This record gives sequence, C-alpha cells and structure tokens, in this order.
Amino acid sequence: QVQLVESGGGLVQPGGSLRLSCAASGFTFSSSYMSWYRQAPGKERELVAGISNTGGSTTYPDSMKGRFTISRDNAKNTVYLQMNSLKPEDTAVYYCKALRLGMDYWGKGTLVTVSS
Repeated sequence: QVQLVESGGGLVQPGGSLRLSCAASGFTFSSSYMSWYRQAPGKERELVAGISNTGGSTTYPDSMKGRFTISRDNAKNTVYLQMNSLKPEDTAVYYCKALRLGMDYWGKGTLVTVSS
C-alpha cells in the first residue's frame, strides 16, 4: 500500500526557513517522480517543485524559483522541500505526491503557517 507521510510543517516568522520531509513506503520510491504541491485557504492546489527519480532533474514553476529547493534521498525513501525567506503568502498545506505507473498518490499534507 502506497503511503506518503509529510512532516516538518509549523509556525515560522516571515523571513524564516523550514524543511519539509515526505517519507514514502509501499512502492519503489527510486523509480518514482516526486513532487511537492501546496494549497492555501480558498485557493487551488499548485505545484511547488518536482524531482526526477534519480534526483538529477528538478522542476520549479517560475513563481517558486529561488526560495524553494526540492531534493531526495533514495536510500531513505524520502523527498525534501527546503523553504527559505518565507512570506505570509506561503502559508498553506503542503502535500507530497508520487507518480507511479501513471497514477498519482498523495500524502495528507503538513500545514505551514508564516506569521509574526
């Protein structure tokens, strides 16, 4: 059974940093493309970053470039999202997604709140 468990969210002040983790199990993690998405209150879910199965290729929407970094450790079956210079508008639930055999699998998300 595919499981994705996000962690690392919390309350952070503007300008601060957080690193999110997504622990994967139940599938061949090293063969799967992984992504981070986020959904702010009242808004649609949006892509934050994606990473190839080997970690050799990453993708960021223009709006996310510069402050977010996705990485993975295939030995630990974990994908990470480093977030720097956080702004109040980064407040959202952050979700991990795995693409496996043409299907998307989602975690339950971790809440990030950026506020003073």
